[in-house]
Amino acid sequence: MCLANRYRVDRVFLAKDAARIHSQEPSTMHKYDVTVTTSASPEIVWKLLVDAAGWPLWSKVDSLDTTRSVGLDPDGDDRVGAVRAFRTGRTVTGERLTEKIERRLLGYEDAFNSSMHNYHARIELKPTANSGTVIHWYGEYETSWLLRWVMPRYLQKFMQGMAEGLARYAEECKPTQ
Repeated sequence: MCLANRYRVDRVFLAKDAARIHSQEPSTMHKYDVTVTTSASPEIVWKLLVDAAGWPLWSKVDSLDTTRSVGLDPDGDDRVGAVRAFRTGRTVTGERLTEKIERRLLGYEDAFNSSMHNYHARIELKPTANSGTVIHWYGEYETSWLLRWVMPRYLQKFMQGMAEGLARYAEECKPTQ
């Protein structure tokens, strides 16, 4: 067999072999899952979630980057398809709203994010018996080989802080009875 042909055959074999081996590797998807309960009503929590401009008041993000956001509602009720760009430190990440069920569910995915890929998350709100709200915030994502060692722990802690900040701020906004 000619050396050039053998090289071609070996390359085809290696590509097929690599695909087979890759398909047997464990998933590179990472997850976070946070649940927090607040005494604030689902209506109050919901209003805070859909208004991207207000996130810096209660969350760990520093600001909403309006120059990189798309389709924001001027009245603070962002719709499915809107891209909300949040700045934390020097990093700006964009999240596209994908699901919205009034006072119950807000879903989003990454629109641009240098640290994560195939990111999608959901925030579910469930009323409690005493007029409060259970906030269940969870997501799944892929990251680079280097970040897979630090990102899962970092993001779990970061998202715990986000949910706790939302719960606390919602209680502060609660109208007096």
